Amino acid sequence: MRTKFLFAALFLLSTNNASFSQETDIISIVTQSFRTANSQDISKYFSSTVELNILTDQDAYSKAQAELIIKNFITKHPIISLKTLHRLDSNPNYRFGVLLMNTDAGKFRVSFSMKNTSGKFLITEISIKNYEN
Repeated sequence: MRTKFLFAALFLLSTNNASFSQETDIISIVTQSFRTANSQDISKYFSSTVELNILTDQDAYSKAQAELIIKNFITKHPIISLKTLHRLDSNPNYRFGVLLMNTDAGKFRVSFSMKNTSGKFLITEISIKNYEN
């Protein structure tokens, strides 16, 4: 009986840790979604409203509108490589990532902010700017 309880407890701990580690590494998950250039994957992590600051355009958009704008940018600027420049994941309610996106059209600095909403981190802001060394 005690052995069954121990195995059950270990199983529960391992499944809880797996979901916790996935949530705490949300920056890597979003980065991978950018790397694959799949706007649907990226939009899975959008809040209901997303502030986009892309090159010279800045506005707040619904989740669906933001996905279309990101899809349009990725289509016009196919990603050759993507590198993480900076990440902030020590705050329990906030995540921030900065990526260097290399495309045929040049290099871009992509930053995204995420807030903890009901236990899930969601993207509230994305900024894409020209990157100069």
